[in-house]
Amino acid sequence: MLKLLKIEWLKIKNYKAFIIISSFFTLGIFASNYVVYIFFKNIITESQAGMLIPKFNPYSFDYTWQTTSYATGWILILPALLLIMLVTNEFTYRTNRQNILDGLSRAQFINVKLMLAVLIALASTIIVILSALIFGALSGTDFSFNGFSHVGFFFWKSLSYNLLAVLIGVWIRRTGFAIGMYFIYMGAENLVSTMLDGWSMKLRKDGVADLGSMGDYLPLGSSDGLLTLPDNAIKSMMKGAMPTNYTWIVVVLSVLYALFFFWFSRRRIIKTDL
Repeated sequence: MLKLLKIEWLKIKNYKAFIIISSFFTLGIFASNYVVYIFFKNIITESQAGMLIPKFNPYSFDYTWQTTSYATGWILILPALLLIMLVTNEFTYRTNRQNILDGLSRAQFINVKLMLAVLIALASTIIVILSALIFGALSGTDFSFNGFSHVGFFFWKSLSYNLLAVLIGVWIRRTGFAIGMYFIYMGAENLVSTMLDGWSMKLRKDGVADLGSMGDYLPLGSSDGLLTLPDNAIKSMMKGAMPTNYTWIVVVLSVLYALFFFWFSRRRIIKTDL
């Protein structure tokens, strides 16, 4: 696998899209968190000064791991798009067939793409950790690992997005169509998720049933549901109207979806014509 990853690195290290998207994503991690940091510092703090809400700093070391993971989760579309391009380029330029002719098995071909999805998720997580450390230090609070588990949730969300990107890439095989399909799917799922969440709230309000936030039971929604903003006064005020968070259900579903993405991607390459 290490040899295959070295070959993969030779393919992408000078690829302009890889350099540009990776740079934008890295900058985006710090930029998105800086926006949240400034918002709470300049706007929420004024409300705190007026005693409208209790004191809350989302980047204190008690919350920085959770806040940074949540804020960064909104831009995970960028590495996913990069993966789609890397996968579909293999079909566009026929390098997939050439690799097979040169002795690479179909399983090895797809396995290295899936491993690339894991490594990109891991690299994203490392940058998130660095970002959390920086903003936590800026808060002037004592170091703490409180809430560090949310970094693990971020890794899983990133991996889920990446695995879906690989699946769409090997299924559609054309860059433009694959990217379009990814956006269409995300838009459709967000729409359905919003409708399901509204239905969940209504069912609880009417006393019919508390089924949890059903929008979190969808493929991407399950990994999205693992990351939330830290508890605060505003969130507490809204909590009474929201369904119960059945975290264990969301975790189980997110694992099952990820396994499906993994299985379908491998099956697509191994069982179909190149």
